[in-house]
Amino acid sequence: MRGPIAPPQVPLAASRADVFADLVQDSVERLERRWPQLADIDFLVLEVPRLDGRTWNDEAVPLGGTIPAREGRPGRVVIYRRPVEIRTKGRDERAALVHEVVVEQVAELLGLTPETVDPRYGED
Repeated sequence: MRGPIAPPQVPLAASRADVFADLVQDSVERLERRWPQLADIDFLVLEVPRLDGRTWNDEAVPLGGTIPAREGRPGRVVIYRRPVEIRTKGRDERAALVHEVVVEQVAELLGLTPETVDPRYGED
């Protein structure tokens, strides 16, 4: 009888996408303590940004984006997994960049500075 090497709850069984989504969720939870209104914002992870008419190149690939709330739909913060992964080496560096991108996108959506959203922004 063959089965998985590790049960699903063991970190070895988590995909890179799952681990990345967990980093985003950890960052959101840190910010929600200070900004409870973030519970009304959807946080999404997409593999890569779409080209949808915007111009970007190898030097300026976006790491995240926002979609303002409208017509009963909540605001959204999008983090692009592959561009973030490519720019980092290791989990700690990736977690720091994910948090930085989340803070920047939340700040844009709320019309605040990143330092207002997280006073420790830019310290790493």
